[in-house]
Amino acid sequence: MACLPEAIACYEAAIAAAERAGDSAVLAEALRRLAVVQRHRSEAASARALCQKSYEVARLAGNDLLAAEALNTLGGLHLSAGAPDEARRVFLEALELGGSSREVRARVEQNLGILANIRGEFHEAIARYERSLDAYRDCGDEHGCALAYHNLGMVSADRGWLNAADCYYRESRALAERVGDVYLRGLCLVNHAEVDVMRQRFENARQKAEEALALFDQLGARSAKADAYRVIGIVYRETGRIVLAESRLRSAIELAVAAGAALGEAEASRELAVLYQAMGRNQDALRLLNTASRLFQRLDARADLVHVGGKTAELKGVYLDVVREWGRSIESSDSYTFGHCERVARNAVAMARALGLDDQDETTVLLGAYVHDVGQLRIPHELLHKPGPLTREEREVVQMHPIWGIELLANVEFPWDLKPIIRWHHERYDGTGYPDRLTGDAIPLAAQIVGILDVYDALTAARAYQPARTADQALAELTRYRRWWSDAVFEAFLKVCPGSPLAGTH
Repeated sequence: MACLPEAIACYEAAIAAAERAGDSAVLAEALRRLAVVQRHRSEAASARALCQKSYEVARLAGNDLLAAEALNTLGGLHLSAGAPDEARRVFLEALELGGSSREVRARVEQNLGILANIRGEFHEAIARYERSLDAYRDCGDEHGCALAYHNLGMVSADRGWLNAADCYYRESRALAERVGDVYLRGLCLVNHAEVDVMRQRFENARQKAEEALALFDQLGARSAKADAYRVIGIVYRETGRIVLAESRLRSAIELAVAAGAALGEAEASRELAVLYQAMGRNQDALRLLNTASRLFQRLDARADLVHVGGKTAELKGVYLDVVREWGRSIESSDSYTFGHCERVARNAVAMARALGLDDQDETTVLLGAYVHDVGQLRIPHELLHKPGPLTREEREVVQMHPIWGIELLANVEFPWDLKPIIRWHHERYDGTGYPDRLTGDAIPLAAQIVGILDVYDALTAARAYQPARTADQALAELTRYRRWWSDAVFEAFLKVCPGSPLAGTH
C-alpha cells in the first residue's frame, strides 16, 4: 500500500461493485481489507465496524474461512483497543471456524503471540511467533513471514537478544520490501534503529529512523512518525546535539497526541524527561514523567500492545534518577549539607521497612526524602551559611521553605504522594512544629519519618552554626524531644539509628 487514501478508494470501489453484483466473497474480503487500512489510519471504531460487517456477510454466505479471517482481524482490533479477553475469545472462535486452513492458523498464532507478549509471557510469545512463521513458510506467504520475523525481532530486542533482533529485522524488512508493504518496512526500520541505539551505533540508527520517517510521511501514518521522531531525538540526545534532540522529541509528542497514540506520547515524554534531566531542568523533567506515568497507567488498564509492567518499571527508575539528581542540586551550593538528602533517603527506606510499609509507601518515602528540602532553593544564600544564631525574622524566613517547596511543585502531580512530606516534615507530634502546627496523627507517617531523620542528620553533620555531634550525642538529644514524634516512628528510628542499642533489630 503505497498510499493509504488511494487504497481506501480502491477498496470502497470494490465494495460497491461487490454489492451490486451480489458477490459475498469479494464483499467480505474487501470490507476486511478496508478495515486493515483504517486501522493504519488510527480509525479503530470504523475498522471494527467494517470487520463485523465482513464477518456477518461471510457467515450468511456460509464461507467459514472468510468469517474466520474477519474474526482474526477483529481480534487484533480488540487487542489494540485494550480488550485482551475479548480478543482471545475472538481468536479462538476464528480457529474453530478456520482451523482447516494453514493460513488462518498462521495468523491466529501470530496474534496469540502478541497477546502473550502483552502479558509478559515472553517464552510463550516466541513459541507462538515461531509456529506462526513455520505455518507462513508452509503456505509460501512471504508477507506473513515478514510479520512473524518482525514480531520475533521485537521480543528479542525486549529480552536483550540484540544479535537475534538484528537478524529478524533484516529478514522482515527484506520480505516487506519484496511484497510492497511500505508500513511494515518503516516499522522494521524504526525498531531496528532502536537496537542500533542500544548498541550505540548512533549514525546507523539515525539513518534508519530518517528512512522510516520518509515512508511514514508518505503514508500519512502520524503515530508511526512519532516513533521515528522519538528515535531520532534519542540519537541527538545521546550524541550531545541538545537543541535538535529537544525539537525531535517535542515533534514526537505532538504527533502522538494528534494521533491519539498514548504509548507513543508516553515513551516520547519519558525520553524528553531524560534530556531535561541532563540539562538540569528537573522540574520540567518531572512534569513529563508524570505525564508518562498517567499514560502508562492508562495503557495498563487498556492492556495495550506492550508489556506495560516493564515500561512502568523502567519509568520508575528514571523518576528515581531525576528526583535524586534534584535532591543533589538542592545541596550543591552548600558544602555543609551535601549528601544530606541521600542519607535521609537511605535511612527513610530502612525506617519504612521497619514500620512494615508496602512498596508504594516505601517509594513515596524514598522520593519524598530526596526533595523534602526543595523549598530551600528560595532561602537567601547568606542565611543558609550564617555562622551564628538566626534572628527571629531570619528564622521565620527559613521556616517558609516547606511552603516554598509546595509552591515550586504546584504544577507537578506525582504518582506518589510527596507533597505532604515536603510541607510537613518539620511538624511535631506535640504541635510545636511548622508551618501548620499540626498535632498527633494529623501529621502523615511519611512526613514524620523524613522529619526525624532530617533532625538526626542535621545534628550529626557539621554545619556553619555548629560542629557535628556523635551518633550517641544526637540520639540523646532526640530522646529528650521524643514527644515530637509518635511512639511507632521513634521506635522505628531507634532500629536504624547507629547510636541506638536497637539498631539493626526487626
